[in-house]
Amino acid sequence: MSAVIEARGLSKRYKQKQALVDVNFTVGEGRIVGLIGRNGAGKTTALKAVLGLTPYDGSLTVLGRDPSREREQMLEGVSFIADVAVLPKWLRVRNAIEYVEGVHPGFQRERAEQFLSKTDVRMDHKVRELSKGMVTQLHLALVMAIRAKLLVLDEPTLGLDLLVRRNFYDTLLNDYMDEGRTILVTTHQVEEIEHILTDILFIEQGRITLDSPIDELGQRFTQLMVRPEHLAAARALRPFHERNLLGRTVLFFDGVPRENLATFGDAGTPGVADLFVAQMMQEAA
Repeated sequence: MSAVIEARGLSKRYKQKQALVDVNFTVGEGRIVGLIGRNGAGKTTALKAVLGLTPYDGSLTVLGRDPSREREQMLEGVSFIADVAVLPKWLRVRNAIEYVEGVHPGFQRERAEQFLSKTDVRMDHKVRELSKGMVTQLHLALVMAIRAKLLVLDEPTLGLDLLVRRNFYDTLLNDYMDEGRTILVTTHQVEEIEHILTDILFIEQGRITLDSPIDELGQRFTQLMVRPEHLAAARALRPFHERNLLGRTVLFFDGVPRENLATFGDAGTPGVADLFVAQMMQEAA
C-alpha cells in the first residue's frame, strides 16, 4: 500500500503554543481516515501543513511531494472542503461552476450538476439568496466534482441538517470513492462517520494518541457492561475509564484479553466516539 500522506517528526509552534509535537502518521491509498480531536488539539494545524498552508518542522510528503516546496504540483491531485469557505455574495451558481470548470482540469461539470439536482440549489440562484446549508451544499458540489487523488474534509457538513448530511456521506461512498482515492476528514459528528472510516487518528495537545485501522480496534480495546456482583473483580483488571449508563457501570480496557472479561458482563468493541471520550477522560485524569 503506497503512502498518500507521510508525516515524520511533524511539529509546529506558534508564539504561545506548541500546536504539533513530533507527529508521525501514514495515510495509505484508498483509505478513509478520521482525524479526531477536541477544539485546539491540533487538527486544523495538521491539515494546514498537509495542504501547504503553514510552515512546519519535520518531514511531510503528500502524494509524493513536499507541500512547502511543491505546493502547486501537489494541489493538482488534492481537493479541500473547509467549514469556513467563502463565495462572493453576487456570484450565481452557474457562474461558480463555470469558473471552477475553467481553472481546474480535473473538474467534471456533470458531477456537480448531478449533486446539486438533489438539493434546492438552482443554477440561477445568487449566493446571497442561499441559506447557510445551501451554500455548504454548493461548496460540496464544486469540490466533489474534482477528480482528485486526495480529498481533505474539515467539518464538511457543518450547518447541514441530518438528512442532507446522510445524503452527503452516502454520495461520498457510492459515487466518489474508489480504491485509488483517499479521504482525510475531521468532524465533531463522529457517530455519523465512524461507519465509513477505515482508520482513525486521535490527536490531543498536538500529539497523536491513537493511530489504528478500525478493524483492529477490537483486538486491543474492550467495552464491558459489568454485572454489579462482578464490579470489584473487573476493576481489579485496571480499566482505563469507567462511566455509568442507565444504572450500569461500563468499563473500558486496553490490552486485556476479552476472554478474561466475558464472564463479568457484556463485552464488546467500543464505538469510535465512546473510545475517543474514554481516552480523553484518561488524559485529563
